[in-house]
Amino acid sequence: MEMSRFGLVLACSVLMVVMMMPCEVEAKRWTVGGNKGWTSNVNYTIWAQDIQFYKDDWLFFVYDRNQQNVLQVNRTDYESCNENNPIHSWTTGAGRDVVPLNVTKHYYFISGHGFCYGGMKLAVHVINPPPPPRASPIKSDSAPSASFGLRSAMAFVAAWTFASQLF
Repeated sequence: MEMSRFGLVLACSVLMVVMMMPCEVEAKRWTVGGNKGWTSNVNYTIWAQDIQFYKDDWLFFVYDRNQQNVLQVNRTDYESCNENNPIHSWTTGAGRDVVPLNVTKHYYFISGHGFCYGGMKLAVHVINPPPPPRASPIKSDSAPSASFGLRSAMAFVAAWTFASQLF
């Protein structure tokens, strides 16, 4: 009987600690070109201009596997549409390729077979995600319910008090 009470106290404690942890930014999977995919006649500069790419995000290239491909190149080859010296070919043959953005840097992608000259090129700048939000300081004139941190602390104390009464 004592062990089950201890388990309840431990479970309540863990739950309260988890509730007080700040949320972190989650990695996102970006479908390149949105619903148009990786194809000609899409301006990928415009598509990417309002997106902030963070470390550990993913790019998802969807394209016609019989015509296009996905090549990661350096900036010079990106600007000149040179497909002869790719850093990496992400083409798997399925037309559904996922590229991890696991390093903070500039990434450059093109499609070969002349499609780069038609605009199938994408440059993205990957940065570290922002730090999790910090709890705002408690103001003396604010109500206790206005602060999540204070509410969590109060809930923790209440749960601990309740659970410890079981002993």
